[in-house]
Amino acid sequence: MYVQPYVFFNGRCEEALDYYCAKLGAEVTVKMRYKEAPPDAHNPPRPELAEKIMHANLKMGSTNWMASDGNCNPNEKMSGFSLSLTADDAASAKKYFDALADGGQVVMPLQPTFWSTGFGMLVDRFGLMWMVSEPDRPDSPPA
Repeated sequence: MYVQPYVFFNGRCEEALDYYCAKLGAEVTVKMRYKEAPPDAHNPPRPELAEKIMHANLKMGSTNWMASDGNCNPNEKMSGFSLSLTADDAASAKKYFDALADGGQVVMPLQPTFWSTGFGMLVDRFGLMWMVSEPDRPDSPPA
């Protein structure tokens, strides 16, 4: 198991990534915009998000972390981060998800996605946001 921070910049992700690369020597290893995601009839992105960053991986020294523009809600301040927990296998992912959901609130049930055989989001009983993933799909692009 490993845990990585996932930072939401509320519409300023590109600016933040550019800054961290320029000032801290970070390297963006993955950058995916909302317009690059497969269509989802149940959760279509707002048109104004097309050029915003849906997901990015950033390498800083020996640390890798993830970032996104998030929902770009002008009425919200930057909400900080989520912890992204990638389990070693599907059974462990379910165990961790269920344990963290106990007394918390599920935001997205643990379910298959286009990038993972299982992914879910929740806020634990302490108010901390978690994103739990099974190992990557064998056919998914490297993170």
